[in-house]
Amino acid sequence: MSIATVKSRAIIGVDAPLVTIEVHISNGLPSLSIVGMLETAVKESKDRVRSALLNSQFNFPQQRITINLAPADLPKEGGRFDLPIALGILAASEQMPKSALTDKEFIGELGLTGELRAVRGVLPTTLATSTAKRALVLPLANAQEAALIEQATSYGAGHLLDVCAHLAGQKRLDLTETSDAVLNGHYPDLEDVRGQAHARRALEIAAAGSHSILFSGPPGTGKTMLASRLPSILAEMTEQEAVETATVHSISSQGFKVEQWRQRPFRSPHHTASAVAMVGGGSNPRPGEISLSHNGVLFLDELPEFDRKVLEVLREPIESGKITISRAANQSEFPARFQLVTAMNPCPCGYLGEVRCHCTEDQVRRYKAKVSGPLMDRIDILLEVPPVAKSMLRPAQQGEKEENSATVRKRVLLARERQIKRANKANYLLDNKEIEVHCTLSESNYQLLEQAISRLGLSARAYHRILKVARTIADLAGAEHIQTAHLSEAIGYRRLDTRVN
Repeated sequence: MSIATVKSRAIIGVDAPLVTIEVHISNGLPSLSIVGMLETAVKESKDRVRSALLNSQFNFPQQRITINLAPADLPKEGGRFDLPIALGILAASEQMPKSALTDKEFIGELGLTGELRAVRGVLPTTLATSTAKRALVLPLANAQEAALIEQATSYGAGHLLDVCAHLAGQKRLDLTETSDAVLNGHYPDLEDVRGQAHARRALEIAAAGSHSILFSGPPGTGKTMLASRLPSILAEMTEQEAVETATVHSISSQGFKVEQWRQRPFRSPHHTASAVAMVGGGSNPRPGEISLSHNGVLFLDELPEFDRKVLEVLREPIESGKITISRAANQSEFPARFQLVTAMNPCPCGYLGEVRCHCTEDQVRRYKAKVSGPLMDRIDILLEVPPVAKSMLRPAQQGEKEENSATVRKRVLLARERQIKRANKANYLLDNKEIEVHCTLSESNYQLLEQAISRLGLSARAYHRILKVARTIADLAGAEHIQTAHLSEAIGYRRLDTRVN
């Protein structure tokens, strides 16, 4: 009788809890059983492991083999446990020393010939092993992803034999190193947007304070162009933001691509997306669109065309910055701190007020009512985007080019620096007490704001959002205090509210 233990990690939400794999070999009829709350892919690993060991010229014990994945009440899924199971069998059958497995963790799916294949969830696993002061051995295809965690010790291997040679001290695996090719991505430039000075200004304010924004206007006015260029004027991601974002993508069904490192996500789900696609879900919950846009932009085009129930799920994460998905077996919490950008037409046909529009008042009212008041109340800037002047469609002449993203981004970064220095956070994150401290007004400006709230019929939430937008406008102007011009501009971005609902 022989027992060997190997360490690996499961993926539950953005966490990577430790799994201890115990391999027990005893006398009895040849058999192999795996226990520990397994999904189908884990149960099938016994066939992959047997074939990989035999094709790698190892002996497969002709005895009773019991493999326990502990803790028993933690769900395990995917092929990530193939490698540690194979190593546990080799150690328990004394084909490799058990001491070689100490202070190490292993993940990787095995092919039938013993080659190691990529798995999902490498980033949270690497973070967890780094915190635990352990070395991680993983497939070579995942090595570059693991190398993004600078303080981690990780080794990439292409085959089971490479791992065994490393553990036996015969041929060491190379430590993973971050590739020099990992660079920031290219975003569409704001200079491509002709005209629309008011909309460009609103986009700059939204970028500076991370405010949510709605563009309303007929088709072809540049609403989508403006939204897609927002990431190009946002501040560069911090190391923590980059790790958080990459971790969420790593556990998603799409996986994480190293080329996306430090890129602000820009997610634009189609209006037919379901609530589960937006929030996330599944028997083993996976992040949805709102979490995949964490630290980036979530763009909802044709806003009223989305199912109302789908839109309503946005209300809580807009405020809290997270989403919790509960299942009978477990509960997963995903981050969802995204910048919401939306676009809509003024009426079903899109040409309200023009001769070609035949929409009735009732049709327009029903169309706008598809977006609820509580959701609209949570959007900071509401802006009407008019048609572009026909003369602006001609090729730009020398000296007529619009400001590019780099120029606008400099102003955004200066405004963001003022916010960080003042409150250590972006303006949209200010709570009510912080608003009272950092968004004070003169007596005359308080009266102006109160009159605007009464005249426009806005809520207390809209009152505070106007103050936060005004604070951002003042930061862009380099002003220490909010002045009348800043407040008036912020109020102007709520006037559409009375026409949308």
